Amino acid sequence: MKIDKPNSRSSLQSAPMVVAHVKPTAIRASAWPTHALIGVCFLISATGCKSFRDSGGDSSWRPKMPFGALAGTEPATPKPEAPEATSGGVANADGTLAEKSPSTNRLVGFVTGKNDDLPKAKQLYISGDTLFKRATAAAKTDRVELFEQAADQFKAAAKAAPGSALEQDALFMQGEAMFFANDLNGARDALEKLQKDYPRNRHSDRAAARLFAISKYWIDVSKAGSDSWYTLNFFDSTRPLRDADGHAIKVLDQIRYDDPTGKLADDATMAAAAEHIRGERYDQADEFLTDLRETFTDSDHLFLAHLLGIRCKLQIYAGPRYSERVLDEAETLVKQTRRRFPLELKEEKYNDMLARASAEIAYHQAEKLAFRARYREKQREYAAAGNLYQKLLRDHPTTPQAKEAREVLARIEKLPGSPTKQLAFLAKVFPSAKKSIPLETVESARPADDATPEDTPSESTGKVMMR
Repeated sequence: MKIDKPNSRSSLQSAPMVVAHVKPTAIRASAWPTHALIGVCFLISATGCKSFRDSGGDSSWRPKMPFGALAGTEPATPKPEAPEATSGGVANADGTLAEKSPSTNRLVGFVTGKNDDLPKAKQLYISGDTLFKRATAAAKTDRVELFEQAADQFKAAAKAAPGSALEQDALFMQGEAMFFANDLNGARDALEKLQKDYPRNRHSDRAAARLFAISKYWIDVSKAGSDSWYTLNFFDSTRPLRDADGHAIKVLDQIRYDDPTGKLADDATMAAAAEHIRGERYDQADEFLTDLRETFTDSDHLFLAHLLGIRCKLQIYAGPRYSERVLDEAETLVKQTRRRFPLELKEEKYNDMLARASAEIAYHQAEKLAFRARYREKQREYAAAGNLYQKLLRDHPTTPQAKEAREVLARIEKLPGSPTKQLAFLAKVFPSAKKSIPLETVESARPADDATPEDTPSESTGKVMMR
């Protein structure tokens, strides 16, 4: 039997039906070009061999296609007598109905290996919602168990519909059910997963509020002394395994990281800084307060962040033996506070607090200058010491170190500016600054033509003898 070369889309669509009823020996290799044979083979593999299906053959060897290969084909009008015609299916080229093209989620699920089942997820979500409503109206003895059952249903619903809006709702309700079931660790995990996987979801503000409440409870537990560093919690689901205070700060930090523009981002930053101050971890507190001042410029905590930032920097300062960088930062912060918050500083307690901080900064800066001047004075470098004492009197005339500076300046006024004689061991390490005699070369040591042998330098002088 001779098969004509298909020249149109319709003939190409009907080609599989013809080939299906022809024996393989009837097709000659010279009748079809190579690209036509490849196209027929692809259509046979995509639609299947009709005679093979009709004969009841086993087609389990061929993997099921995840989606219909119907791109670029015109769907034919479904047969009216077919019972599937009203089901919304897509027709194949031969008029039979194919499976519905899956959604984007199904295609992504096939690629990633995470297949969704939306009907099952909806049933699980409805079941969880029913249990949640029953738990809110149940007695206290049965409430926890019902909330736990609802959380399990919501968890299963989230797993059955990955990447969908239903998963977002299920994760939020799972966190809510676990929260009311007193499983705060599970509630935190579910809500943090929601915030991480779906930034700016529609439950973002409520999830952040719930996480904030969990962290506040753990902070209260730590304040009450129920969280010792050497104990482990194996039985209370309302607390972490250990270090409730550290977990609370981590939750607060995660709130502002997941949603930096949320309603509670600045509140979480301020709460974490306050908890670090309570634990006397002033360097970490200063980082949070600096972030609040630079990031949340319209926050209600901005004035308090300035005052606490000054206090943290003064606590970080380690003394005159160390760098004064934090003192300079604290002085700059004092000037910013006076310039930006004149109305708040009209209140006497805040004004006095800032004045005391400014005086403390001046005291530490004067002590730093006095420490450096004393060191120069011990080295008999009186000129350098005098310059430092004069700077102290000019910048900090009202400090206690100013009196010492005046007394020392009166004593070293007539002393030499630098030491006249170095110590023996320092002379080897630090040579003198005086110029040394230049080395004499052979040319410089060569005698003149009219020089006598007596004028020729000897070997004892270190010069080269000329023969």
